[in-house]
This record gives sequence, C-alpha cells and structure tokens, in this order.
Amino acid sequence: MTIPTKTESITLFFRQERSDKVYKAYLEETEGNYIVNFAYGRRGATLKTGTKTQAPVAYEKAKKIYDKLVLSKASKGYVPDEDSSNYIVDTEQRKTGIHCQLLNPIEESELENFFNDDDWCLQEKMDGKRMLIKKTKEETIAINRRGLSVGAPEQMINSANAIESTFIIDGEAIDDTLYAFDILSFNEEDLKAKSYIDRYEILKSISFSEKIEIVALIEGIESKQALFQQLKDDCKEGVVFKNLNSAYAAGRPNSGGNQIKFKFYDTVSVIVSKINDKRSIGMSLIENGEDIFVGNVTISVNKEIPKLDEIIEVRYLYAYKGGSIYQPTFLSVRDDMERENCLLTQLKYKPEV
Repeated sequence: MTIPTKTESITLFFRQERSDKVYKAYLEETEGNYIVNFAYGRRGATLKTGTKTQAPVAYEKAKKIYDKLVLSKASKGYVPDEDSSNYIVDTEQRKTGIHCQLLNPIEESELENFFNDDDWCLQEKMDGKRMLIKKTKEETIAINRRGLSVGAPEQMINSANAIESTFIIDGEAIDDTLYAFDILSFNEEDLKAKSYIDRYEILKSISFSEKIEIVALIEGIESKQALFQQLKDDCKEGVVFKNLNSAYAAGRPNSGGNQIKFKFYDTVSVIVSKINDKRSIGMSLIENGEDIFVGNVTISVNKEIPKLDEIIEVRYLYAYKGGSIYQPTFLSVRDDMERENCLLTQLKYKPEV
C-alpha cells in the first residue's frame, strides 16, 4: 500500500443542553513513522492534550489506533463539524437495535374521553430530548430516539451506574437530568410485554438518585384534570395519556395508539434555509419534495446561531395558509431528526373566519 506523508485529522463536537465540547484527533508523520495525538475540552477554552502512541509506530498500526479513537468518540455522540474534514463517522457502529415508543397527538376536543376513562393515566410531557439509558454488566450507554448510542452528561451516567441492577429505561433528558417514565428491561428480563402499570411499579422500585428522576403518574378523573390545569397554568409543554394495561410498542402507529400526547402550544421541526442579518434565520419545510419558505425566526443573544441546513425546533402560535409561521420562538437544534421529517403537514393553521 502507499504510505501517506500528510497529516490526517478531524474535529468532533458534542452539544447537549449546557454541554458544548470539542475533541480533536491527529494522525501525524514523524521520521517515517506515525503518532496519534488528541486534544479535548470545552469549545472556546484551552484544550487539554494527550497521545495514544507513546512512541512512533508504523502507519498501519497508527491508522487503526486513529480510527478506533474517532469511532469511540462518535459512539458517545460526537459528530464532525461540516468544515473539519471529509472523514466519515460510521453510524453503523452506533446502532443499538433499541428503539423507543413514539406518540401521536390528539386534539383538544378528544381530551374529555381520556380524563373520564380510568384505564388511562396522565403524566407531564417533559420538555427535553428523548433518551434511553441501557445499563449492562459491561457498560452504560445512552440511546437517542433514532436508536443510536449518543453522549450523555457524566452525572446522569454516574446515577445509572450507582444501581447494581441492569436495565433499559426510557425518558426525557433535560440539562444533566433524565426524567424516566418507562422501563423496557430489568435484570435481563424483557418487560415490554407487561402492562404499563406493571412496568411503572418496577421502575418506581429502583432507588434512583441524583440525576435520574421518575415522572409522576396520575390516575382518577379529578386528579388528572387538576394536574392538566396546573401544567397549563405553569406554561408547561403538555401532557401524555397512557393506557395502564398496554404493552410497550416501539415506533409510531399510523394513528391513535396506547400512548398519546397533547401539547399546550405547538412546535415544529424546520430546516434552516437562510442566515440573515441581526441574528435572524430563514425557515423552510418540505411539500411534495420542494422546500417551502415559512418565515424567519430571531435567535436570542444567549444562544448560538444554527448553521445552514441544520434542523431546529421552533415554538409558534399558528401558521397562515400559504404564508408564514406566526410568533415563532427558537427552542433548540434537533440533531436527532432527519430532513425528511420536516414536512409542511406539521403546521397548525389559523382557523379561517
């Protein structure tokens, strides 16, 4: 094989809530052999440095060390910046085979049915990022809604590791805390076929602490209505209704389902189609394979301006037919969404008078 004589490098980034970290890896030639060095730390701060090769080694060995290092960071949720290099991080290495249950929304007119039915409980819909944590005897990993292993705050992983049992739990990550609401397995036993109330009782029996909290489950007509009104008054995201007798079913049903959601306000995942002046970006959605412009949104000074073609989550009041989103508010970048999910059909329109 031809031995290269130039440096190979990559810059990887990890952003989640308050975490904003960078990791750099270098494959460098020195006197006919190669070394693998790295640097890491918070973005914008002085990086700590180190090496994976205490002495120069042959290219074949150095390349294996370099590739293994890059893939290990990718498995923790680090992704390459679009300008860093053409190195391809193999997402096959991050696939876990574990997928979460996704919920369909209901309309306000349907709420009363779920309040009145004792087979359905109510929980707060947490305003975070979907995350599962899988703890085995060998390792503890976080998994996103696409079934890929991702990075998670160290405090959260430490809280999981403090439990002797093995498990897979499902929840929403907000900052460095996981709000758990379901459990898929416990001590190697698959629980997905059990009823939700049975799974929840097992989840509650685990003595989580620190950065893993269990979402409260509310039963009874008056109690459900009271929590609903309290969350609405507190401007929370919404609620989730779950059938107490239902099994865990990964994926999203075509309609309905044994778990459904209701949001107090509407959000939409849009594509960044333009970077404007004065901290503003243009938004687009897809209709019949074409990008449709749906307005601009301002990015507050305490948030980083998203990049072109990134997917972002936006809160809004309503949309005008054939027009733009009204009163949009930028929430966050969605690194767990695909472009093909950003459809114009997501929008809620202002009723025509």
